[in-house]
Amino acid sequence: MKLLVRVVEARNLRAMDLNGLSDPYVRLQLGKQRMKTKVVKKNLNPWWGEEFSLRVGDLSEELMVTVMDEDKYFNHDFVGQVKVSVSEVLDAENKSLGTAWYTLQPKNKKSKNRECGEVLLTITLSHNSSFLDETMLYDDDQGTETEKYEDAASESSSISLNSPFMNSPLRSPSAMGSEELHFFREEKSPVQTFAGRLAQIFVKNGETTCTTSRGIAASDLPQTPKSGIYEESVFDNKIEEHSSESSFAEAMKILELKDQGLEVPSNLPGGILVDQSYMVSPPDLNSILFSPDPSFTKSLAELHGTTELEEGPWRFESDAECLKRVVTYIKAPSRIIKATKAIEEQTYIKADGKVFAVLVSVSTPEVIYGSTFKVELLFCITPGPVLQLGEETSRLVISWRMNFLQSTMMKGMIEGGARQGVKDSFEQYVNLLSQTVTPVDSANIGLSKEQVLASLQVESQSDWKLTSKYFLNFSVISTVFMGCYVLTHILLAMPSTIQGLEFRGLDLPDSIGELVVCGILVLQGERVLKMIARFMQARAQRGSDHGVKAQGDGWLLTVALIEGSSLAAVDSTGFSDPYVVFTCNGKTKTSSIKFQKLDPQWNEIFEFDAMNEPPSMLELEVFDFDGPFYEATSLGHAEINFVKSNLSDLADVWVPLHGKLAQACQSKLHLRVFLNDTRGSNVVKEYLTKMEKEVGKKLNVRSPQTNSAFQKLFGLPPEEFLINDFTCHLKRRMILQGRLFMSARIIGFHANLFGHKTKFFFLWEDIENIQVLPPTLASMGSPSIIIILRRGRGADAKHGAKTQDEEGRLKFHFHSFVSYNVANRTIMALWKAKSLSPEQKVQIAKDESEGKGLQTEESGSFLDQEDATLSEVYSSTLSVPMNYFIELFSGGHLERKVMEKVGCLNYTCTPWEAVNSDVFQRQISYKFDKHISRYSGEVTSTQQRSHNADRNGCVIEESATLLGVPLGDYFTLRLKYQVEDIPSRSKSCTVKVYFGFAWLKDTKNQKRIVKNVRSNVSDRVKVMFHQVEKEYNTGK
Repeated sequence: MKLLVRVVEARNLRAMDLNGLSDPYVRLQLGKQRMKTKVVKKNLNPWWGEEFSLRVGDLSEELMVTVMDEDKYFNHDFVGQVKVSVSEVLDAENKSLGTAWYTLQPKNKKSKNRECGEVLLTITLSHNSSFLDETMLYDDDQGTETEKYEDAASESSSISLNSPFMNSPLRSPSAMGSEELHFFREEKSPVQTFAGRLAQIFVKNGETTCTTSRGIAASDLPQTPKSGIYEESVFDNKIEEHSSESSFAEAMKILELKDQGLEVPSNLPGGILVDQSYMVSPPDLNSILFSPDPSFTKSLAELHGTTELEEGPWRFESDAECLKRVVTYIKAPSRIIKATKAIEEQTYIKADGKVFAVLVSVSTPEVIYGSTFKVELLFCITPGPVLQLGEETSRLVISWRMNFLQSTMMKGMIEGGARQGVKDSFEQYVNLLSQTVTPVDSANIGLSKEQVLASLQVESQSDWKLTSKYFLNFSVISTVFMGCYVLTHILLAMPSTIQGLEFRGLDLPDSIGELVVCGILVLQGERVLKMIARFMQARAQRGSDHGVKAQGDGWLLTVALIEGSSLAAVDSTGFSDPYVVFTCNGKTKTSSIKFQKLDPQWNEIFEFDAMNEPPSMLELEVFDFDGPFYEATSLGHAEINFVKSNLSDLADVWVPLHGKLAQACQSKLHLRVFLNDTRGSNVVKEYLTKMEKEVGKKLNVRSPQTNSAFQKLFGLPPEEFLINDFTCHLKRRMILQGRLFMSARIIGFHANLFGHKTKFFFLWEDIENIQVLPPTLASMGSPSIIIILRRGRGADAKHGAKTQDEEGRLKFHFHSFVSYNVANRTIMALWKAKSLSPEQKVQIAKDESEGKGLQTEESGSFLDQEDATLSEVYSSTLSVPMNYFIELFSGGHLERKVMEKVGCLNYTCTPWEAVNSDVFQRQISYKFDKHISRYSGEVTSTQQRSHNADRNGCVIEESATLLGVPLGDYFTLRLKYQVEDIPSRSKSCTVKVYFGFAWLKDTKNQKRIVKNVRSNVSDRVKVMFHQVEKEYNTGK
């Protein structure tokens, strides 16, 4: 009995090395048996795909799976471990735990770091160390005796797919004599034991004779008494020696049946060699590339000058989970290396009929240092983009990496030479494949957006059906029943006499039981009322942004939300009420709420208003609606990076969600994303013309060849265009000279020092701050530009950062620019245009302008409000002394209590600071409650306080910016509070509130925005001042 373990991959491992990465490998131990996988260098989400077979001596043993971090000079570091009992596998269905994620545990419970990551394993218990018996299917309805013989004869722990004996008539059931068929019909027995099979082996009449031929003749089958034991023994001992008559297509079907639904493996870290779509179905492309004796392989060998090509048969290994073959050939000599033998091990790691993934490991042991490394290639064939006529296409992605088996001083030279050789080889590979299969022309990709979106139909929901599903639960039914029961009791019962503290009109409970019943009724009634309020608000929100057409010309982003899968259940009913919030460039779109769904169907379309620049990121988050009075629970979030994604791939994509709940349930969303520009071919020229005003220098349109090289260098989409580039030095441990490239969405650095290439890029939105340091001797007499990224951003560019501060922000140091002034102005202009909010842009412009400050002494207005027309929204006399009313703006208990009353969550304010002798200033920030704004927007504002002209009151001016709400970046809100004392009434004061807008951008929705905000401000002010009067009267 053997335990078959497949170590697939791991994710979210702990970083054990100083570079923030690890060199993980997996160690397996069962009893005294120990095995381990290869080491994956500098990776926290490694992929192994290796299989192991361990002999089981005792069912009480435990399989110990330990993830370790390799250390070259010290002891290897412990990452995490997981234990699996053999008895647990034995008790499982089909003696297999399937493929599942196992959470790694620390060594002891006292460990501070409990998050060790997860490992994906396939664990199966087998008597003959083979998964193959599980792969064969039996048709119970149409399974004749001949078909059963054919299925049994095809079983083997090692299947040859292109053996010359495949078509032998001796292997065909039709060629068998009637005596054989009669024999198998007679020898059928449903009961077979392991002890009986052992006994049968030693029975003299049951001994089998092994022939040297690959066939099974009728005379080879001994005539023994009827026993089902012998039939299975024959196949266990004979079939392993004979070729399978399964073809390549049949092997693909077996792999499809065995597929565990794993995701497509991620690209190897060495880089992508090929990324091209072809007008052929994925199975056909897979057959062209990997079927036995394909003409494409022979043509490729002739093109490369390869000789002595020998393709071994495809065989299932002992675990039957993956298909392997070995290909050998003599590589053509080069200028440096003579002709040498190469060995390729090709392994199918996924084949589900639509997606195929093949790992190719190439070794050249005869080359100098050839025993120290292997070149690994990953071929991924997935369904390609949809064509206008609906033809099926395939996308081929080939990535690679160097896997060093031993450490060597020549590592850098070996890797550099291999990189160039692989690159040249696959350029010829793509050209030859394009002659065999027609590549997909980008002009033919995809149905038009209108055709795709027209096919979507919003799921119709009956209000009565939805209401019954939502309210037909125990809480509502029990509450209604108890209410009816109590009402019936009231009608039937006689009025009770007045006793105790009761009086006419007040009937108190007369016993503890009555008190408990009243309490239960009140609590149940409150719960049902909350459910009704939650249901009504959710129904009002349904489809609020669905179908709203985009406005303007520019970059139009359209998102079709199709469905969700495996969302987390957070309600007590075992379901959720999910809705999705999309955010792009500060604009938000919200989907409808789907009640009591874990796999909701939306089919809703959202269009974002036209943007002047192409967006970099689309953020989405799934929430569980929990009523108007509670904070929504996040079910998962995700980001779609348009810079790193191919737009054709986004036309139909499943997006996995991140977060604790989402990762535990493997939640994902089905989206269709379209991004197109409606302004024609002059987009680049218009954008450069606009940026010239900011930079103060003429910006020329780069040639198509230059833009293409820029896109290829950083792997950018075709709509990205180069704006400018500068020679500079990157300061790390050692100064590195290279070029800094800038486009509308990214800033990237590239250097090539003696063949060692360094390149990285990050988004403008990732930048939190840019600092300029004066020239120093270390910066070679040149000013330094320090770019500081936001926390958690720029992980792919971490190797280019000089430092990382305590908050986890990366800092990049650039200096020695050839044209520092132009470079600085260009960087600042592009950063302001892309990443700063309008309020930040205004603030920076004020700081940079000379002679313009926040204070204007002649006018007495300390916030620049000449661009905002203020109108009165509130005027009243309050029965509160002015000194007490001013406490509303003091940051004390009264202010916080009033602000919480009007729905301001997480309310914070800074102390008043003196601007001059009579003017004070402070900053405020808070978040809207759900019943105020369903977008949960945030507000940051600046307040200034001063005395009025008559010195008998004060004036408080406020400039507020709304974040995270639709069109919030189009305006700044202005408020002005005037408070005056009333001499004739010592305990009263007059309050006036003025309101206005400072518009930063034009929009057709100005009147609608003004109306809504004015109404909300007026209501909020009334509630605030009423609460102040209430607190004053209570505290008397």
